[in-house]
Amino acid sequence: MHLLFYPLEVLFMEQTHWQRSSRQSATPLHVQITQYIRDKIVGGEWPVGTRIPSQRKLAEAFNVNRSTIVTALDELTAAGMLEGCKGGGTRVINHTWGALAVTPPTDWGTYVKSGIHRPNLPAVQEINRAEFRPGIIRLGTGELSPELLPDRETSILLRRVADRTPPLGYGEPMGDPSLRELLAARLQQHGITVSASSVLIVSGALQALQLISVGLLERGSTVLVERPSYLYSVPVFQSAGMKLRGVPMDSDGIRADLVNAYARQYNASLLYTIPTFHNPSGTMMSEERRMQLMNASEASGLPLIEDDVYRDLWLDAPPANPLKARDRTGNILYLGSLSKTISPGLRIGWIAGPQPVLERLADIKMQSDYGSSAISQQVAAEWLSSGMYEQHVQQVRELLRARRAAMLNCLNRYFAEIASWNTPAGGFYIWLKLKAQLSARTLFDQALRQNILINPGHLYDRDANQYIRLSYAFASIEDMEHGLARLAAIIRSISC
Repeated sequence: MHLLFYPLEVLFMEQTHWQRSSRQSATPLHVQITQYIRDKIVGGEWPVGTRIPSQRKLAEAFNVNRSTIVTALDELTAAGMLEGCKGGGTRVINHTWGALAVTPPTDWGTYVKSGIHRPNLPAVQEINRAEFRPGIIRLGTGELSPELLPDRETSILLRRVADRTPPLGYGEPMGDPSLRELLAARLQQHGITVSASSVLIVSGALQALQLISVGLLERGSTVLVERPSYLYSVPVFQSAGMKLRGVPMDSDGIRADLVNAYARQYNASLLYTIPTFHNPSGTMMSEERRMQLMNASEASGLPLIEDDVYRDLWLDAPPANPLKARDRTGNILYLGSLSKTISPGLRIGWIAGPQPVLERLADIKMQSDYGSSAISQQVAAEWLSSGMYEQHVQQVRELLRARRAAMLNCLNRYFAEIASWNTPAGGFYIWLKLKAQLSARTLFDQALRQNILINPGHLYDRDANQYIRLSYAFASIEDMEHGLARLAAIIRSISC
């Protein structure tokens, strides 16, 4: 039996309403919970094979004693709707007489297991669920805090777009022409010689990677990545049948001297890199290393994907020009996005590269979504043409500097004896290395029990169990200080 897992964050949200009315009812709580779960099963929301949350988590969600949950589950088990799983847990079986008298219910677990797109890593799924639980301190989230998002400015720009009668139909395959013109001009400021016809609008940089994986690579191809790498935490290439091979990094970035040897050894099709404010390490690739990587790429004919979504978030000094600015052979596909600076909800990114490649990717994109949101593209164009983008990013840099300083201060205060780290020159991340050998699973679980959410290093490199990716971009400074103090105490307690 393939098991489906009920999204716990949905249960927590549903119980917000449930808790307001349940205490006022004359019906005992265990009876109400029994009826709630029975309705989920009978209504098909929890199909056969669904593994329901643990007793502890159910008790937290319903805000009742664990004994109340045990009583409710015992009644459902006796009714033939639930049974215990081997190795722990409880699943839906629905072996009632009524169910046996009709056609057996669809085993959706088999369908879920058979899908060609790989699921996220279990830890990533847990992080995605926990992020929306109330009271969670998110110390690893790679996005701007709601406090830093430009709500007022976005409202102004939305009204401007609305006053011009916004487009409500499908757009051009390559994206809104005015936005592409603005992006081409912006890229030229960074030394990238490109025209609007060589820019493709996508729904964020992640969609760009999905298009590349299915549009340019043969199944079974090998993609070289930095080790550690963000790509290990999202199965976008693996779901398309690709293999990832990691090339070691040092303080200057990816070991360019090893790239050609790795490319030959694994018959690699391309290399994916984040040279500017790397995710997760925060590393800035040096000028010398950029030249070495370009030389290695040109010597071997190995194409590069340059992910440059953090470029505008420099905190100490403007970064070196992109690798793409040195590209004279069309060997690099360059990715950018507004998700890290304006809003992840805007869903606007872009690819710059050779026209034939982008036309191929645009064709595939039209097959999947018929183009990125026309309204979002016009709002993005307003951001770039009005001058408001530069003003906003300057403010974001100032706020991120304060947050970085606060996190570094906390690390110096609480982690000096138990970890080491480098100061990033921009972006969101600090790659914290713990001195003690700890169980990443134990640390993650104990932190989460105290409402602290971390991104363990093994998500980015299976051997990076001593690392944690911290982000100073999301949690408030108050939450950051509180969360880091508690995290340090948890690490010390495990180390003893």
